[in-house]
Amino acid sequence: MRPFLQSFIGVLAAVVAISGTGASAAGTGTIQGHVRLSAPAPGNPIIRMGMDPMCASLNAGPQRPVQQIVMQSADGGLANVFVTLKGTFPKTAPPSAPVVIRQVKCADSPRVVGAMVGQTLRVVNSDTLAHETHAVTAAGNSFKVTQPHSDMVFDYVLKSPEEMLRLACEVHRWMTAYVGVEPHPYFNVTDQGGAFTIANVPAGRQQIRTWHERYGWLTKTIDVKPGGTATIDFAYTGKEQAGA
Repeated sequence: MRPFLQSFIGVLAAVVAISGTGASAAGTGTIQGHVRLSAPAPGNPIIRMGMDPMCASLNAGPQRPVQQIVMQSADGGLANVFVTLKGTFPKTAPPSAPVVIRQVKCADSPRVVGAMVGQTLRVVNSDTLAHETHAVTAAGNSFKVTQPHSDMVFDYVLKSPEEMLRLACEVHRWMTAYVGVEPHPYFNVTDQGGAFTIANVPAGRQQIRTWHERYGWLTKTIDVKPGGTATIDFAYTGKEQAGA
């Protein structure tokens, strides 16, 4: 091949590659928003750990541990809300990194996570006592495991989409965590201020949903423009009920 022709082909290939990358990036956008509770937060129930003196000693102090169900910031932001898109999307490989839930001081942390079908859910016992975790599932994501001492790790590959998979401990009945299992990567969980971001969303009109363990689901639609950032806010009144 002549040097000039070879050089021309190389430049053309580079242009095509750059154009392809730009076209791909231009076909997606970002969704940012907040989830708030417009009413005063109800009191969270105190966890009575006296049935297990070891759990009680791990949580010794003037501040009693509570179920972190409704976590509201000063401006009403609602934490631990699962935010996800609803619809059919091109197939995406699940992340290789696991989603991790740690058992710390006889509580699950974080309380709410999101994961993809095919991704590994990892449960880590960080306590010096036994926990027995089982999945409360309606979609076949079933497991039950005993972890009798600290630093034990259990991995489970999530099999099916599930609006909310609940983890429970047979030994300590107050221990609870939730996993939203999706066939796509377009989800997030609100932070302590109720904020969330979902990146690389396909452009177009999208249906977006929020889930809170006490207040259930809210649904809205949003237009995502190529290369743009769409903003949306959700507000629970405090009168909603999960499962309603």
